[in-house]
Amino acid sequence: MLKEKILESDTLITSKTDLKGDIIYANADFLKYAGYKMEEILYKPHNIVRHPDMPRTVFKCLWDYIQEGKEIFAFVKNKTKQNDYYWVFTNVTASFDEQGNIINYYSVRRKPKREAIPIMEQVYKILIEAEQKGGIKAGVEELIKIVNSYGMSYNQLILELQK
Repeated sequence: MLKEKILESDTLITSKTDLKGDIIYANADFLKYAGYKMEEILYKPHNIVRHPDMPRTVFKCLWDYIQEGKEIFAFVKNKTKQNDYYWVFTNVTASFDEQGNIINYYSVRRKPKREAIPIMEQVYKILIEAEQKGGIKAGVEELIKIVNSYGMSYNQLILELQK
């Protein structure tokens, strides 16, 4: 049976990826919760920890934001090497060189507010259903509808849920 690993309140999971999304750095907390050794994940796609319950829509939005150099926040359900899972509140930003070019992406993940998890599970279920019917485009349209119903931006909504 799959088991949830709950992050300790002082946990700070950090990682860096190259422009393709391959891991170029992961800290000890990343390794601890994901259940991998550094040599197992270094230069591997970050989606090695992607849980199947996560809609592709969320990652499309994430990539759209960070490739434009914008910061994004999200609640993400990750999968461990042992196929257990853990929820994180994540912040992803681009890192820039002196000329303003994006050189890599940096992600910091913390313990999510527990009250936000059932809300996000419901939203993600709706997005996955939309994706199954109409592909990622339908998922994005559904996410926009959900966010607009709160009368705030995506990031504002996510930050509000984490308060």
